[in-house]
Amino acid sequence: MKRIILDMMGGDKAPAEMVKGVCLASKELQAEYILVGDRTQMLAAAEENGLSLDGFEIVDTSVVITMEDDAISVTRGKADSSMSIGLKLLAEGRGDALVSTGNTGALFTGANLIVRKIKGLRRPAIAAMLPMQPPVLLLDSGANVSVTPEYLEQFAVMGSAYMKKVMGVENPRVGLLNNGAEEHKGTEVQIEAYRLLSQNPELNFVGNVEGNRVMHNACDVLVADGFSGNILLKTMEGMGKLMLKTMKGLFLANTRTKIAALAFKSRLGEVKKNFDAGEFGGAPILGIARPVIKAHGSSDAKAFKNAIRQAVVYTENEVTEEMTEALGRLAERKKRKATEQDDSRDV
Repeated sequence: MKRIILDMMGGDKAPAEMVKGVCLASKELQAEYILVGDRTQMLAAAEENGLSLDGFEIVDTSVVITMEDDAISVTRGKADSSMSIGLKLLAEGRGDALVSTGNTGALFTGANLIVRKIKGLRRPAIAAMLPMQPPVLLLDSGANVSVTPEYLEQFAVMGSAYMKKVMGVENPRVGLLNNGAEEHKGTEVQIEAYRLLSQNPELNFVGNVEGNRVMHNACDVLVADGFSGNILLKTMEGMGKLMLKTMKGLFLANTRTKIAALAFKSRLGEVKKNFDAGEFGGAPILGIARPVIKAHGSSDAKAFKNAIRQAVVYTENEVTEEMTEALGRLAERKKRKATEQDDSRDV
């Protein structure tokens, strides 16, 4: 049975919503849980909500990394925080995955420095599932503001492996976020990345994808630098909320529209669910030696439960092993190519 380590103190609604979320997960998922955080606060939250934490392993610490703390505080200054202890437990093999709603920068830094990267990987990436039909995996969505073409190729390899193993997409289509569909569009980084992606025999590369095509089933994996990716992610989240708010206003305008809303209530619920990022729960940091899931800082119980589900599915489908093998093949091809070029120059 998989053991999931939970940072119970990092989010805006910690620890109450985290306590409710893990109790929901324990009823639905076959897994064991290690709760890291302030024991007194967690037990009080459980009692207040009529829940019990009996049967859960609790690692007690009152130290919390806040959203205002510097990212390096995860190893310096607050090394005894709930996030830091959780990452250390993961690195030691005490659990199979970690879920945290805490400071994104600190979690990314800690995952790199404490749990470590997959061998041969340049930089891990935060992979966010865009809530649309069908879903699109966006990476990087905020960790790496500056990238190289080689980073983007590795992101594509990892994203493809994730979509195959977790989402069951047989041959994931990979797109490169750009400001035009033509292969010569973008900066030098995008132009060179286009070349690398199009020449990679293991990728189903479908070319550049403009922002207005992302929601029209243009690709399954969308690679981008963290700056552009994060702007796209936040824009789509905001637009989704605006659309739902506008629809709600229309249906509540008068008695006739309220009656119409009752007729469409179930369908409206489906639309809301399709645009709800909480249905996916969190964003995995791809490229870390053991699974680390970053749940949204404002996660409620349902979103936290879904992030836990994502961690369980991640570990059960051996995604890390798939990515490691794929990155190894990529490195071997580049090594052979470099050798062939050296030999040709010697002739």
